[in-house]
Amino acid sequence: MLILIRRRVLIESACFVCFFACMAAILTAGHLRRTAVFAARPTPDAVVVIDAGHGGEDGGAVSPDGIAESGLNLAVAERTRDLLRLFGQRTVMTREADVSLSDPGLDTVRKRKASDIRNRVAIVERTENAILLSIHQNSLPSSPVTHGAQVFWNRQAGGEELAKLIQSSLNGAVNTGNEKQAREIPSSIYLMGHITAPAALVECGFLSNAGETARLQEPGYQQMLAAAITAGYLRFAAGEELP
Repeated sequence: MLILIRRRVLIESACFVCFFACMAAILTAGHLRRTAVFAARPTPDAVVVIDAGHGGEDGGAVSPDGIAESGLNLAVAERTRDLLRLFGQRTVMTREADVSLSDPGLDTVRKRKASDIRNRVAIVERTENAILLSIHQNSLPSSPVTHGAQVFWNRQAGGEELAKLIQSSLNGAVNTGNEKQAREIPSSIYLMGHITAPAALVECGFLSNAGETARLQEPGYQQMLAAAITAGYLRFAAGEELP
């Protein structure tokens, strides 16, 4: 029994060290690959609102074998919250359980979904100095080989820089050989278009890809995604700019 306990402690310690080594590598990757310009961001009191997309009866995208997006979103969002807090960043979660944020008493799914998204907007808008990180999963059934993490920005000042730095960190962590470019969010996405805070929406992977769906369920992979998102945000907060 004593040997087993010692072995478990050694394994946990090794994982702890490896995680912070990974975090350090992600944080420095952009600097090593390019010349970065650093300037203080005017957001010393920023509060990161972490939005786990969907929830409750709205599972979001679903993989062919029945894995719903909403649970994966929450898992990555919680890990991102914990890491940001570890680095001293104030955070707010839009949800911390598998629930809808809709008002009670609404009699149709459509009304509940509309209420849910309006309430997410309200959370961001009432948070002073808010910066939004919205966590989602992608799906493209017509192309089951498509995979990788993609980031989108809204039109508020700072959103593009935030999204590009998170995308850079994700490219180094999970998109090796499949690097993607951050893009502006379509105007049809209500949450991103109705807030006044800078925002990045992170599509962590494709549930239409069987291999990626399996990885997205692994705690270690979820932690890697959270580390890359956190690293991208910290680079943004430090004032790093991509050329």
